[in-house]
Amino acid sequence: MATMSTTICAFVIFLSTIILVTHGQALNPIDKCWRMNTQWRRNRQQLATCSAGFAGKMSNNIGRDVTRYVVTDPSDDALKPKPGTLRYGTTMIKGKKWITFKRSMHIKLDKPLLISSFTTIDGRGTNVHIANGACLIIYKANNVIIHGLRIHHCKAQPPSSIMGPDAKIISLGQVDADAIRLVSASKIWIDHNTLYKCNDGLLDVTRGSTDITISNNWFRNQDKVMLLGHDDGFIRDRNMKVTLAFNHFGPHCNQRMPRLRHGYAHVANNLYDGWTQYAIGGSQSPRIKSESNFFIAPNSENKEVTWKQNKNGQKFFYSVGDLLKNGASFSRTVTGRARPNYSPEQAFQVQPASKVRSLTSSAGALQCSKRSRC
Repeated sequence: MATMSTTICAFVIFLSTIILVTHGQALNPIDKCWRMNTQWRRNRQQLATCSAGFAGKMSNNIGRDVTRYVVTDPSDDALKPKPGTLRYGTTMIKGKKWITFKRSMHIKLDKPLLISSFTTIDGRGTNVHIANGACLIIYKANNVIIHGLRIHHCKAQPPSSIMGPDAKIISLGQVDADAIRLVSASKIWIDHNTLYKCNDGLLDVTRGSTDITISNNWFRNQDKVMLLGHDDGFIRDRNMKVTLAFNHFGPHCNQRMPRLRHGYAHVANNLYDGWTQYAIGGSQSPRIKSESNFFIAPNSENKEVTWKQNKNGQKFFYSVGDLLKNGASFSRTVTGRARPNYSPEQAFQVQPASKVRSLTSSAGALQCSKRSRC
């Protein structure tokens, strides 16, 4: 009986794969790991075994000791979070927590939301917007997954006191209007989110943050998209390692996809749907390997993919296998390989750039049916 069940399950996965390919959608290695499972709701924690890149597998976020918490209330109180709210789950529940949502909802955060270590926020199966207020901060935390959210129209916040991780009151200074901000964070996976129209940037990775994977996201309608590295003088960011894979940038993005200071970024199999100033930039001797990306230059404005600040040392921009369309050009500074040197659990297969449109066709928050695959 067990053998028959296994055979049937394997056949269903095989059939689902054929259906996806028939419809012109090839799954990238991360999505292929879990999206074929029609029982994903019963096995949500499978997601944590599918990450790749510098974050590695997120196995520390799963296990029998995980608290399952369901958000039922879209309201927010920054100092006295109510049970059922998102803030209560991220701050008042200790230890490992897997946060899901009972229904689709719009959440307007009263103040920035600090996310504690060993937290997974899983928006699959619902349409969750965090918008028109404060947004997310991962501060001195590790082992965090942010998946399946729509974060937009974030606004700058004045100094305030808020409830922080482990139910401790924390004082914050002025907070910029970023959708997601990482500060001194490590082992973070940001996957399948849709981010747009924030007053500052969409994603900042700063102050010594490292071992970050940013995958399958849709970044659109934004001036400054992504900053990796705090400022030119913050040399701890030399140790920063970030993977950007299978993301869709655009339309209507201007610059910083990403801009890197000091550290290393492996930018692979991303779709760039135009830019105004530049797509990939850097200063303070960053190391960037651009591998098998699909760059579509705008009809007007600047056709050059890269921007480099001409001071304080060399800049290492390496391009291999990139596809340059509509007159796009990539100004390389070195011809070395700039390998990411992934461990076995971090490694993933980079696909030819000709497949990028298909590999990124599901970028952003997914529409997942209750009774079938995502």
